[in-house]
Amino acid sequence: MSKKHIVIVEDEPSILANYQAALQRQGYTTQGFEELHLAKKALGQSLPDLVIIDVGLGDEPDGGFELCRFLRSQSESLPILFLTARDNEFDMVSGLRLGADDYLSKDISLPHLLARVAALFRRQDLAKVKKQENTIVQGDLKILTDNLQLFWKDNAIDLTVTEFWMIVSLARHKGHVKTRDQLMSDANVYVDESTITSHIKRIRKKFLLHDADFDCIDTVHGMGYRWKS
Repeated sequence: MSKKHIVIVEDEPSILANYQAALQRQGYTTQGFEELHLAKKALGQSLPDLVIIDVGLGDEPDGGFELCRFLRSQSESLPILFLTARDNEFDMVSGLRLGADDYLSKDISLPHLLARVAALFRRQDLAKVKKQENTIVQGDLKILTDNLQLFWKDNAIDLTVTEFWMIVSLARHKGHVKTRDQLMSDANVYVDESTITSHIKRIRKKFLLHDADFDCIDTVHGMGYRWKS
């Protein structure tokens, strides 16, 4: 696994070097900037895994806020942490409203800072896992369960809610036979077996409209259906 890369924007060279050394001892790679315009230029070309920002940057008393706003326009998910001597409530609220994930005072200990950085990375990793769990990909099939969208070879397939959850039930466990009762339960409908059969026929027709060679829903006679490669 590649090392997490952290950018620190801090106008005091000795403080910047101290933060970089502490983070590097924890296995992170770091890059430091003392000036707002240099940071914006570099971050506009490539984003790191996390950014630590001071509020006041040289002749820019609110330069950190400007940089935070800029970064949020580049990425909604990039972890941003303010680390500043400006620890009054107004500035803290301002930073968080601009989209920062955390706002810390410079008088915290280095172990505390490192713990907060690790916590932000854990939160980000959990969010990625959740997103992956809510996306199902089986070959040419892609399902986004959060917004009930399904694509076959990048074409959106227009399914009813019942049909959508039946496909989810089949695709989550490729190759496993799902009985009609299991499909009813997973789709949260309670109908007779012939109605399930009708649903499957309609689903096949909808896929065939976009792909005449579609043949991924297999009927297992006497048992049910399965999604095959």
